[in-house]
Amino acid sequence: MKCSSISVAQSSAFLTAFELPPTGSGMLDGLCFAVKDVIDVAGWKTGCGNPTWRDSHPPAIANAVCVEQLLRAGARCVGKTISDELAFSLLGQNHFYGTPLNPQAADRVPGGSSSGSASAVACGLVDFALGTDTGGSTRVPASNCGIWGFRPSHGFISLAGVNPLAPSFDTVGILAQSADVLARVGLVLLTCAPVPASKPCKVHLIHEGFALADADVQHAMLEPVRRLRDFFGERVQELSLRDLAADKSARSFASWSDTFCVIQWAEIKSCLGAWIADAKPELGPDVAASFELANQLDRRCVAEALERREQYFRSLHDFLGLHDLLCIPTTPALSPRKGDAPARSSSGSGYYPRTSAMTSVGGIGRLPQVSLPVAHAGGVPVGLSLLARHGQDTLLLEVMKSLDQQQLCH
Repeated sequence: MKCSSISVAQSSAFLTAFELPPTGSGMLDGLCFAVKDVIDVAGWKTGCGNPTWRDSHPPAIANAVCVEQLLRAGARCVGKTISDELAFSLLGQNHFYGTPLNPQAADRVPGGSSSGSASAVACGLVDFALGTDTGGSTRVPASNCGIWGFRPSHGFISLAGVNPLAPSFDTVGILAQSADVLARVGLVLLTCAPVPASKPCKVHLIHEGFALADADVQHAMLEPVRRLRDFFGERVQELSLRDLAADKSARSFASWSDTFCVIQWAEIKSCLGAWIADAKPELGPDVAASFELANQLDRRCVAEALERREQYFRSLHDFLGLHDLLCIPTTPALSPRKGDAPARSSSGSGYYPRTSAMTSVGGIGRLPQVSLPVAHAGGVPVGLSLLARHGQDTLLLEVMKSLDQQQLCH
């Protein structure tokens, strides 16, 4: 483990600690990492945050491909971290294993479902950690814990050995202490060579994304956005959702969120529904409520949602140039306080619908997204996100490093 004033026990981030040495040498020499417990590590059970799942599945017989890549590049794996149950939550509270520490806001949840991975990084116990991101499960805890978080373009990092949730949205996410480490890990997993640093042609601030945020988040974003304008100058432009998509329905974040949720819930039931019906696992109350929403879905709506997602994806792809970026707050609200976490609901003004609305742009657009630790509001971390065109992951990582060197981030 790395040296840290916070111990492994104090962090409550790890399910189990072990030492898995590197199998090669490369860009990640000397770094250590942890793995979310929905990702296979050979010889260890992948528990997916639920004791019934853990007890009804054998140990993994091989490392997930992403874990193999990291070991081959010189990194050392030091353990598996807590996940929200079956990765179906954005809060970071596990009914069975507890709530990992958010060291920058100890009275608040770390965010999920990659809660333990975010906590391990934020506590200084590892250089980086693997999470997953379907509907924000890396981006949200990165923002809540004041660290760097990356969701890649969908389909660009192998998911072999990663337990599926909603396959057409699932990605392997990265959480890191620094922009440099995040970029290096990203290049290893993307199997890309570094690209020359370049400034984007345009940085589009999505007006509705900032308007959807609470007043304290909006206020916290003022200085980072000002520094963004100072660095990129006239390249930074404000736009509306209506500029991104020709379809009138896409002019409201509620439509993006609804489209995402219909497809996500349908895929979750297809992936996990049979096991839940057969195993009848005990579930924590929050996750049980989420599965009940998935069960209530009228599957006759799925085909229409898939068509709408494709329309939104095409509109985004056509609008964004190869070197263009989008910019939004990572989350619309501060991390909820422990014990006061909001229930999942379908009402548009709640924490879940608004957070899902913010993260749905990356999911529907299959876009790479990075959450930058840029500010605090009342001592609570707040992240700002940049998104690039599908497949432009290396550009995004280089821009992220440039902004860090210009001290845009904390």
